[in-house]
Amino acid sequence: MSGWTLRTRLTVLYGGLFLVAGATLLALTYVLVQHSLTGRFESSTTVGGTPTGDDPPSLSYSSLGDKVRADAMHTLLTQGTLALVAVGVVAIGLGWLIAERVLRPLHRITETARRVADRNLHERIALTDPRGEIKELADTFDSMLERLDRSFDSQRRFVANASHELRTPLAINRTLLEVALRRSGAPPQVRDLGENLLAVNARHERLIDGLLTLARSEQSITMRDPVDLADIARHVAEQNGAQVTIDLAPAPTAGDPILLERVAQNLVQNALDYNTVDGWVSVTTATRDGRAELVVRNTGPRIPAYEIPGLFEPFRRLRDRVAHDGGTGLGLSIVRSVAHAHGGDVTARPREGGGLEVTVTLPPAGSPQTS
Repeated sequence: MSGWTLRTRLTVLYGGLFLVAGATLLALTYVLVQHSLTGRFESSTTVGGTPTGDDPPSLSYSSLGDKVRADAMHTLLTQGTLALVAVGVVAIGLGWLIAERVLRPLHRITETARRVADRNLHERIALTDPRGEIKELADTFDSMLERLDRSFDSQRRFVANASHELRTPLAINRTLLEVALRRSGAPPQVRDLGENLLAVNARHERLIDGLLTLARSEQSITMRDPVDLADIARHVAEQNGAQVTIDLAPAPTAGDPILLERVAQNLVQNALDYNTVDGWVSVTTATRDGRAELVVRNTGPRIPAYEIPGLFEPFRRLRDRVAHDGGTGLGLSIVRSVAHAHGGDVTARPREGGGLEVTVTLPPAGSPQTS
């Protein structure tokens, strides 16, 4: 019974209890009727006396009573069993229908939970059934969703507001440094310091831009335009010139074009940043099993398989990549967040000989996840 659904288990339980109760009632009726018939025939035999010598032995009151009683009990047993089976089948059918009606609110809760799992925290069950255990469960679930929704909205607003507030002083710093470096009388030490400060400032700007993108991608996707991952990948590859090879087949999907372009940019930039000298980066798109697919491969250092899941966490990088100061540690986490927001997924695996292969899969255009 471990593989049975709750509806099946309830139906079997209901039908089993009905059959047990019916069988008990039939057995009790059988005993009572047998006792009643035995008493009546014994009373009739006592009152009527013994048969005369002219009566044939086969028609004696005693033997006749036994035969009638046996036939009656046999009929009661067979007909009662058939009636019990027939009514039991009807009861099991009614139990199946009643179980579906009783479990309908649970199906509604499950559907809502499934939509919430797709990052739609604005969903509510709003069950209108009379008060009861299931209504209490639905209301508790709605209350939990309300608190989660407020918490996530507060977190996203904080990240967005903090990032916007930090952009202003960084822009001012960049302007001041550029003005200082343009002065003709600036000594070489000042120029070196200014260039280093500009590089640090640029890294901080990239970090803030990544935080903004991450906060935006974790929200519900409201813009779902038809796009082709092949067009996006071609545009991103052209920006990087001959460093990237492409093999692009149509991969139609639907979503936010800007966020999906950011996915391709992050994957390609990550593959270029963490590559070997004279290494290569390839980008392919295709439609596989009805889903749009984007795959980015590169050469590079060997990556242990157990360290790959950590690459998709914010600010997490491989130990041998910490020395690389060009990244922010948000690239792959943004890729995962955008893919999940579009109803897709992202996986990565190490390549033989070194490097990484990252695969992004998205639902096709027109599917429930993209409509």
